[in-house]
Amino acid sequence: MATRHLYVVRHGEADPFGELTDAGRRQSELLGERLSPLPVDAVWHSPLARAERSARIIGAHLGGAAVREAAELVDHVPYVPDEPPPGWAGFFDGYDAAEAASGRELADALVRRFARPADTVTHEVLVTHAYPAAWLVRHALDAPPARWIGLNCSNTALTVIEYRDGAGSTVLTYNDMGHLPPELRWTGFGPGVRP
Repeated sequence: MATRHLYVVRHGEADPFGELTDAGRRQSELLGERLSPLPVDAVWHSPLARAERSARIIGAHLGGAAVREAAELVDHVPYVPDEPPPGWAGFFDGYDAAEAASGRELADALVRRFARPADTVTHEVLVTHAYPAAWLVRHALDAPPARWIGLNCSNTALTVIEYRDGAGSTVLTYNDMGHLPPELRWTGFGPGVRP
């Protein structure tokens, strides 16, 4: 039975201008080293610079795996709920119907392209952003659309999802930071106490 193995990651830490920081480059190196034993076929990345640069660093460790852009991985809000959770109401303030529809179309395209079994066994790395990564996890768990909210992920944390013919998707790991030393973990999250 053909299985699609997706290794979904948020790009490395970036500055406010979208350039990888020194920490972001190191995070990407460490993730590339972690993934290097795997038979990765392709590294797909968002069109945004922080994801593209992270993908190139990761791909350099993966034995010639193709590094390619996938427009569906771009940073976007995948779903705007009619009644957002109280703590998120300000975040969604100002999204009009056209913006919400555009985000949902991108989310649907992301799922159509990557969240399904492949014709042959594949191992693909998706270098994306927090919200598309959350959307893929929400979809794999068959959770309600608004459940993507609050599924945060750290920069270069590893989420692994498998898709098989005739079976549901399986989330093997989520937001795994095992390859990162303590000082490189939890970047991309808001302030707070972390384990």
